[in-house]
Parts: sequence; C-alpha cells; structure tokens
Amino acid sequence: MIITHAHFQIDPTKEQEFLEEIRSLIEKSRVEEGNISYNLMKDIEKENTYTMVEVWEDQESVERHGNSSHFTAFVEKAPQFLTAPLQIESYEGQKLER
Repeated sequence: MIITHAHFQIDPTKEQEFLEEIRSLIEKSRVEEGNISYNLMKDIEKENTYTMVEVWEDQESVERHGNSSHFTAFVEKAPQFLTAPLQIESYEGQKLER
C-alpha cells in the first residue's frame, strides 16, 4: 500500500477557485483502479493550508494516477493557486487489523 500526503499552501484570494478545481480531481481519482481513498483535509491550525491524503494499492496504481488526464490537468493549473512549493511525502504501509 502506498500512502501519499500532498501539502498545499493556497493563496487566500484563490481558495474557492482551488476548491472547485480540486473537487473534480478528487471525484475522478476515487474511481481509479487501485485507489483505496483520496481525501482533502483542511489544516485547522495553519491558514490556507490543505493536505491531500491518498491511499493506493500499489506503485503501479500511483503511476497510472500520475499519468491520468485529470491529474496532469490539475498539476498544470495548481501553481496559480499556490503561495509555496507543493510538498509531497510518500510512505509504504499496510493496514493493521485491530
């Protein structure tokens, strides 16, 4: 399982536009083969900060997502919303049964 955290610092004057653009990315990514979850979280301690938390079955799924038309279209538009470089962290993991 691959877990990715993508951290966005958003220009407050473009926050609504960012949310509109990213909704489409979220909807299309959630139905991709190999996607387990794809959720945007708003930081309650840092203004205009969001984190996309993605969980994928395997690296192949991540690569397909990275080449998808909806992802590449969002990546092209993303810089207009950002006030800092996008930070991405990826982890390998497995679900723990409790």
